[in-house]
Parts: sequence; structure tokens; C-alpha cells
Amino acid sequence: MEFSNWTTAQVFIFSAFPCSWGDSVMCFIPLLFIYVFIVVGNLIIITVVRLNVHLHTPMYFFISALSFLEVWYTTATIPKMLSSLLSKQRSITLNGCVLQMYFFHSTGISEVCLLTAMAFDRYLAICSPLHYPTIMTPRLCAQLTLGCCVCGFLTPLPEIAWISTLPFCGSNRLEHIFCDFLPVLRLACTDTHTIVMIQVVDIVHAVEIITAVMLIFMSYVGIVAVILRIRSAEGRRKAFSTCVSHLTVFLLFFGSVALMYLRFSATYSLFWDTAIALAFAVLSPFFNPIIYSLRNKEIKEAIKKHIGQASILIHKGRNPT
Repeated sequence: MEFSNWTTAQVFIFSAFPCSWGDSVMCFIPLLFIYVFIVVGNLIIITVVRLNVHLHTPMYFFISALSFLEVWYTTATIPKMLSSLLSKQRSITLNGCVLQMYFFHSTGISEVCLLTAMAFDRYLAICSPLHYPTIMTPRLCAQLTLGCCVCGFLTPLPEIAWISTLPFCGSNRLEHIFCDFLPVLRLACTDTHTIVMIQVVDIVHAVEIITAVMLIFMSYVGIVAVILRIRSAEGRRKAFSTCVSHLTVFLLFFGSVALMYLRFSATYSLFWDTAIALAFAVLSPFFNPIIYSLRNKEIKEAIKKHIGQASILIHKGRNPT
């Protein structure tokens, strides 16, 4: 099909945000609070793990790495959402849109890989406790984390490179709250090739999600099998408690991601598209610091210790002897 007579859109307009100023402000305030909470909460986790030697274990190394990724994962989309809520134009350039998609998906895929690595870590810790310290060394932790990031930042490159070459014609109204593959592809000048590639993108996402879910599922099958063989109820409870936080984050994140990217030919209304997008782009990262701090005794105690030390220093500063 010839594209020579079509004009290429260089700017997209987000059309899923509230139309009235009052509704926009009502959305802006909680979203700003959530974003600040995500950034501050994850930075606190990273700092606490870094400062406390007894937290220098594989589990907490992976938690701090996940917190680092969460900061950038949310920064890829939420600041633009906030500015769009207070802007009349609510626009983004084609290049800006492509960059947003790349960093959003690269950090998201890195998180998926890291959650899989964390499941493997829990499996080794519970199923092979005697060999765990010699297998899960700091070097292996660093290699797994680096591998997750390399996989995350390389995987979306072919899709991003292909989308950046597409011509966009007609409407430039993007029916979403941030740039994502399917909403952007719907604005491309439609031909048979584009429709086929949309299906390919769906299959790629499905393979990524299902592979990660199956690996995590198999890890937990092994973990549950070992826990059920523990004779004491206290031993079973203690063993499973080390997995609760990871399992909760996994279900929360993958549940919303699956609804968005395992739809194939199914379509949702704009309301449900937006709700699902908010679930995995905003709400899941919002709950992660809460899950990893409030449900983790060691991190809670470390945070309390540093708060106590800070209050003593402030008190001494106000009342010098």
C-alpha cells in the first residue's frame, strides 16, 4: 500500500484524561501523592538495605534491585500523566512517545525477569538450605540482576524500532493515559502488514508473561512440596512467611499485566483499558513498598532504628550541650 499521500502525525493527543479542570485536579492530587510515595518508599528500602549489614543477603539484594527498577518504571509514565492532567494540550511528540514506550516496557520486563529470579532464590533457600549460601553468592545475585536488566532493555527493541518507522495518518488522538503498543499501533496507517504485526506483538507479550508465570509457578510447586513435609506448624509458617511478600507482589503485578496483554482479539472499553493500565502502572508499584516494609519484620525494625537515630540527632542539634 502506498503511503506517499498520507501526512505523518508528529504529535499525539491523550484523550483518556478528564475533560473538566475540576476532575483533572481531583485526579492530579492523589496521583501526585502516589508517585511521591512510590519514589520515597522505594528509596527508603534501598537505603535501609544498603546501610544495614544484616540485610546484605540475596533476598534483600533482589528487593532493593526491584525497588530501584520501580522508581524508573513509574517515572517513565507518571510525570507525563501529571503534566497532562494540568495541561490543556495533553500532547506528546512521536519521539517522546516511542521513548516512553521503550523505557516503560524495558523496566517492566526487567521487573518480570527479576521477580522470576526472586522465585528461584526462594526455591533454593527453602528446598536446598544447606547448599544455598554456596550457590546464591553475591556474584551470582549481581549476574542475575544484570541479566534481568539486559533482557529487559533488549527485548522491546525490535518492536520499538519497527513502530518508529511506521507512518501515522488521520486521527492523532491516543485513547490511553500513556503511550503503549496497541493504542499507538491503532493510529498507524492500517494495512495487512500492520495487522499481522499487531498479532505478533500480542504473541510476544503472551510468551514473555506465560514463560515467567510458568517458571515462578514451578518454583512455588517445589516450595510448597517442601513446606508440606515440615512437621511443625511453626516451621511451616516460618518457611512460607519468607515467600508471602514475593507471592503477593507477583499476583498483584502479573494479574493486571495479564488482563492488559493477554487479551489477544478481545477489546475493552476505554474506562476498563484505563483502569487496568492504572492497576499495573500505578497501583501495583504503590503497594510494593507497603508489602515489602509492613510485611517484613527485619525491614520494619531497620527503618525504626534509623528513625530513632535521626530523632536523637535532631534532638541533640536543637539542644547542644
